[in-house]
Amino acid sequence: MKTTKKAIRPRPPTFDVQAFLDSAGLARTIMEYQAKDTIFTQGDLGKEVMYIQKGSIKLSVVSKTGKEAVVAMLKPGDFVGESALAGQPMRMATATAIVPVTLLVIGLKEMIRVLHVEHEFSDRFIAYMVGRNIRIEEDLVDQLFNSSEKRLARTLLLLARYGNHEKPQFVLPKISQETLAEMVGTTRSRVNFFMNKFKKLGFINYDGGLHVNDSLLSVVLHD
Repeated sequence: MKTTKKAIRPRPPTFDVQAFLDSAGLARTIMEYQAKDTIFTQGDLGKEVMYIQKGSIKLSVVSKTGKEAVVAMLKPGDFVGESALAGQPMRMATATAIVPVTLLVIGLKEMIRVLHVEHEFSDRFIAYMVGRNIRIEEDLVDQLFNSSEKRLARTLLLLARYGNHEKPQFVLPKISQETLAEMVGTTRSRVNFFMNKFKKLGFINYDGGLHVNDSLLSVVLHD
């Protein structure tokens, strides 16, 4: 019996969002911010969508009583202010640069036009939004059912991009314990206690920056 070999089709090249956004046909502006600069404030009008080229951004909200909470930490490759595309007229959070940030700013009308015309970009953007929604649901479950120790461990792993095979990063950008406490929903003293514990157990170290070891996952998985 003869056996036939199937031709192996080359995989199509991955769509390069950065290259597309850098293309000459797209109307956009490059903006740069220094660490601790405010990019936009909760309540501002949402007129642009932003794409992070370099740096990290903190999204935080403030309640009517003045209590602040960090709701997201964004990295290169993430979009900022995309809720304006869904008809949200005002910014629901404040965006602050954690380290020097470079943003590609796209006007709302231009972003809508590109999403209608460029189908590969639309597919990538939809995938990004679905992933972001899943992350928000996971964060809610984390807050409802997990201890502050587990929440901190999960936050550190997410910040270090654990499980991201394309761009793994196990050295965190500079982030304060106060910010971690706001993200986790606990006090700075509790964060300090658990960080010292993680260090003693070898889950993290401070050799030239905050290094997160994948062994920290054991804290998240432990019942």
